[in-house]
Amino acid sequence: MHVNESIHKGNLTSLHQNVLSDYENFVIGTVNESCLRLAVFTGTYPWHFHPDSDELFLVLEGELIIELDDKKSIVLAPNEYVTIPAGVLHRTRSAVRTVNLCFEHTDANTVFVEKSNE
Repeated sequence: MHVNESIHKGNLTSLHQNVLSDYENFVIGTVNESCLRLAVFTGTYPWHFHPDSDELFLVLEGELIIELDDKKSIVLAPNEYVTIPAGVLHRTRSAVRTVNLCFEHTDANTVFVEKSNE
């Protein structure tokens, strides 16, 4: 068995520096049953929740605002992180280009919710 075949090295800056669109979100690695996603975006992502999976956000660049259903917001600056528990309705938004990592279950189910008061 060649262990080195399963070892991959990457660079976060090189992955996001050429993203020019308002929204890109992709898996950059997996560990056991979890994945690490890199998101680069400006704007607002729809209201949603993950019924059976927690989600941890870590901001690398910009400012990530996570709005919660109770009208509260969590604001994350670079190097700050927060875990959103399974089942919590939320949406992410940013007025500036924001780069963040998201740790979640590889098979996380996302349920989108239409809010009538928006």
